[in-house]
Amino acid sequence: MDSDTTGDRVLNAISDRRELINEALDEDVPSRSPERLYEATRYLLKAGGKRLRPTVALLTAESLADISTHELNYRSFPALDGSEIDVMSAATAIEVIQSFTLIHDDIMDEDDLRRGVPAVHQQYDTETAILAGDTLYAKAFELMSSTGADPANGTKAVHRLATTCTKICEGQALDVEFERQQEVLPVEYLEMVELKTAVLYGAAAATTAMLMDASDKTIQAMYRYGIDAGCAFQIQDDVLDLTVPSEELGKQRGSDLVENKETLITLHARKHGTDVDALVPDTRVSEVSEEDIDAAVESLRSTGSITYASEKATELVENAKGHLTVLPDNKPRSLLADIADFFITRRY
Repeated sequence: MDSDTTGDRVLNAISDRRELINEALDEDVPSRSPERLYEATRYLLKAGGKRLRPTVALLTAESLADISTHELNYRSFPALDGSEIDVMSAATAIEVIQSFTLIHDDIMDEDDLRRGVPAVHQQYDTETAILAGDTLYAKAFELMSSTGADPANGTKAVHRLATTCTKICEGQALDVEFERQQEVLPVEYLEMVELKTAVLYGAAAATTAMLMDASDKTIQAMYRYGIDAGCAFQIQDDVLDLTVPSEELGKQRGSDLVENKETLITLHARKHGTDVDALVPDTRVSEVSEEDIDAAVESLRSTGSITYASEKATELVENAKGHLTVLPDNKPRSLLADIADFFITRRY
């Protein structure tokens, strides 16, 4: 795998679609009254984001339709049953759910930064941030139910989005429980990651396949693609949290470690005799020095824990790419494989 070439292809694929996704988000989540609520609702959407999940959704549709150009009308897209559907609404629904989860996560984790700007509860207030997240949650279902797909397919897609949101909440609950648990097993951590993070990638691919009238086999394979790639994405996030400067991350480096969040890295380190709880001072994230984080990272490197996590992520990416054989052999399918690779080669 040539990571530079893969990264370029992925960034170009995302860039080709990002402007269209952003325009669609402006249409689908417009400014309205009450102004403060909708400013907060649109705040993170306007702050940026890679748009990986909606790009996965659009590429899934492109591959199934065997269309290899991005100059498409995603609002009137050819489904496999001969109808035309709005796959862009499905894609923006996924991104809107992502923003909802980020807003609520930042409140629960007391994180000050997101995407390089103050978190929504910092920019506005906690009450407004909660309402903004709830508004986005509801809006996503409006969008997913407005694609014009065959009613049976549309119902399946809405149901998948609903179960995905339930799973995300279950994953967040497990994440909170882990902070109180004396021992967390790697299998428990991976279950949490699947629920909290990977299911939304699974939904991005699977709901689009459903709306496109793909077979059950294809839908399930695309869901598993998203699950495996999404788990790899989160494990890489755990690595980046320790190894990339705060200004590149868009949040405080080492925040997971300071907040006593278990990751595959810390679980491996504990198993190999490292006193993870003593690696950084018991204080707020913003008060921990770069020197403290550097020392902690060096300790985790010495046990092979960061390498272990990276190797697990690589294994998951290979699994994810294997699921793509259900798609036609075309450029969008190749880009979906590239995105899975990108998940573990990116630095932000």
